[in-house]
Amino acid sequence: MPVLALDTSAAVAVALTDDAGVLLAERSDAQQRHHAELLTPMIAAVLADAGVDRRELTSVVVGTGPAPFTGLRVGLVTARTLALALGIPAHGVPSLDAVALRASRTLPSGTDVLVSTDARRREVYWALYRLVDAGRIEVLVAPEVAAAADVAADSRTAGALAVGRGALLYADALEPRSRPESPGPVVVAGAEPVPAQGMVDLEGFGLLDPDPAELARLALGRVADGRALGTEPLYLRRPDAVPQAARKRVLG
Repeated sequence: MPVLALDTSAAVAVALTDDAGVLLAERSDAQQRHHAELLTPMIAAVLADAGVDRRELTSVVVGTGPAPFTGLRVGLVTARTLALALGIPAHGVPSLDAVALRASRTLPSGTDVLVSTDARRREVYWALYRLVDAGRIEVLVAPEVAAAADVAADSRTAGALAVGRGALLYADALEPRSRPESPGPVVVAGAEPVPAQGMVDLEGFGLLDPDPAELARLALGRVADGRALGTEPLYLRRPDAVPQAARKRVLG
């Protein structure tokens, strides 16, 4: 009962799991562009790696962002189109949830984690989670977009461990501030997993970009709980490029 999962909120990543969430095959490309050219061949490669025919798929899971318009749209349209063609459901899961779920397998239960990804312009897409235990997370703050410095100053993030590519790119802004009344989030970056000191290897523990296999596991659990998982995108802001308004014709 294979499940195909994909995410284009950052890198292009595809995974295939069984209906228990066990990984069968995965591929990714760190490029932040050319999502449309990369995704379809990558899906074909993952299916071939696992020896699975697409007609055997039981569902498609896709990361819904937040992310910039173009890359995110590629993944969503591909997932919906494939699901429609095969007559199977498409399930959407916020991409940041996948990073938090991966963190739950590395960091202690009860830890609050600030997951952030690059929104450009010195801004991050972010959300706040509590790690209940390995494989379970609680959403404390749903995804938002803000300047990295504003996220660090937000009282809701006080004492949280910052993970995700945003923590790597904007470590200078997300480092703890000298505000005794509201300390900023601790950036987890370093070589050793010592959460009490805010040190964990972001890349080595897979805590930079969303893992589609984790998206699949989240979707499987949420569907089993009876939750509806829509595939509406989380853009959180308007695209940079918008069509020009049509010029009014002046009759004279």
